[in-house]
Amino acid sequence: MRLPEKIRYLQKIRVKSIMAKSNSTAKKKWYHKLRIKYRLIIRNEDTYEEKISFLLSRLNVFIVITTTSLILIILTIFIIAFTPLREYIPGYMDPSIPSRVYALDLMVDSLEKSMKQKDDYIMRIRSIIRGEEIENSSIEPRSSDIIYDTITLRRSKEDSILRAEYEAMSQYNLIQNQSIYDPPKGTKELLFFPPLSGIVVNSFNVSNEHYGVDIVAEEGSPVKAVMDGTVVFTEWTLETGYIIGIQHSGSFLSVYKHNNVLLKKQGALVKAGDPIAVIGGSGELSTGPHLHFELWHRGTPVNPEEYITF
Repeated sequence: MRLPEKIRYLQKIRVKSIMAKSNSTAKKKWYHKLRIKYRLIIRNEDTYEEKISFLLSRLNVFIVITTTSLILIILTIFIIAFTPLREYIPGYMDPSIPSRVYALDLMVDSLEKSMKQKDDYIMRIRSIIRGEEIENSSIEPRSSDIIYDTITLRRSKEDSILRAEYEAMSQYNLIQNQSIYDPPKGTKELLFFPPLSGIVVNSFNVSNEHYGVDIVAEEGSPVKAVMDGTVVFTEWTLETGYIIGIQHSGSFLSVYKHNNVLLKKQGALVKAGDPIAVIGGSGELSTGPHLHFELWHRGTPVNPEEYITF
């Protein structure tokens, strides 16, 4: 090999060696830069007094930021997955919503059926008051196995005395002959209190559309509730005057017409024998002081004399 060529070859080898060392030094410098420590000092702006100082490196800062980010991500995932705060995230649906919607749907359906039954019941009462023909309802009667007469109370001395007085006053008014009282199928045996002490002058007659009995008594005599119940309507009509109706257990409804004064308001709770009105002759169909008394069972008029001894 000639001398000039040998010199050029050696120069190339030297250049390559220098470049390799340069690259190795650059790599070492980048790695060492991450470990170079810096001091972060917090001073008082006025006095330049050193308050706090930290010794940090780029690698430490990177590790702290990465660790903090991972902790925040894990905490966020935990909050979203296991706490109620997830419901406030837009687009997130509570898993219990479908079951609650289904329960509300059942409740609305029950309320709708109940409202239809009440509307049908009100229409029947209006027809009874107006003397119109009762139409058969398409709504099935609501069946219930709930027993409401399971409440037991302790009798006090005063209660026993009151019961004895009440039984002594009403023992001749209640039904004594069981054959007279034949309750409808599916109802319990019920005892009715006479609404008035008087004489029946006009009996029950469906063919003449007379759905009750007319009882004559002295003017000013009190009209009494035949059984415990709730006053469902009180009003005045041109033909029958002052009317009051009471809903009783066993799906019975009692109606009292041609009264002079009503003593109870709609919604009042009454007991058997409580005065609810004063006999009179109000209404165009009345010819004198008397009570027109009707007894209905499940929207059908029944003969009161089969249930009450007047």
